[in-house]
Amino acid sequence: MSRTARFTAKTALVTGAGSGLGRAIALALAAEGANVVVAGRGEGPLKETVALIEEQGGTGYAHAADVSRSEDVKALVRAAVERFGSLDVAVNNAGVFRGAGPIADVAEDDWQTLLDINVTGVLLSLQAEVAQMRGQEGGGAIVNISSNLGPHTRIPGTTAYGVSKAAVSALTRGAALDHIGDGVRINAVSPGASATTMSLLPGESEAERAVRMKEQSPLGRVSSAEEVAAAVLYLASEDAASVVGTDLVIDGGAAA
Repeated sequence: MSRTARFTAKTALVTGAGSGLGRAIALALAAEGANVVVAGRGEGPLKETVALIEEQGGTGYAHAADVSRSEDVKALVRAAVERFGSLDVAVNNAGVFRGAGPIADVAEDDWQTLLDINVTGVLLSLQAEVAQMRGQEGGGAIVNISSNLGPHTRIPGTTAYGVSKAAVSALTRGAALDHIGDGVRINAVSPGASATTMSLLPGESEAERAVRMKEQSPLGRVSSAEEVAAAVLYLASEDAASVVGTDLVIDGGAAA
């Protein structure tokens, strides 16, 4: 258990928590005392995340949900509250990368998937979370996971994905103003290339990515999943009590 334990006795929900950044965020929240509900479409990976949480002495609960379905998300929030009594922190991390290539050549199905999961999924999650948080004592904090691609920088061949993440940034800022009066703080984190499979080019190894990032990143490397998680925990904690509607970029200077 962390010596700071900023989330003791709080309930945290993390979508897309079966792997990558979502798993790292869930582990970090649990390490600081939170009861963590991990969500995603596959039960197997979620149970693996819960096992890792329990190995470090934390408390986790897996609940399968498709964030593009409103009933799934409402049921997810209900399950979190029924199991742990409240919903204090929510991290909307679920997302996909589709439609690589020039925007004029992007398949309609890929475009729709990006919108359904990356944009509508965040909207539906946020709506269900706010509905719970604004009616409970103490409100809550929500962190949406956006990206440096779209809101902050552009790379040829990633326009469709960038559009979906720019929408997340705009949604975050607008929702933050809409709901701070309800006692719900909403912010975003925009990672750049991080140590997850999403940052690997097709057929690229981690060692090859490391060589590429020495040239492409001012920092000279990808961000670790733990570094991104640390930014999320800051925004979700009382350390950031006056931070509302920010979009914190964690990308080693790529968008500077």
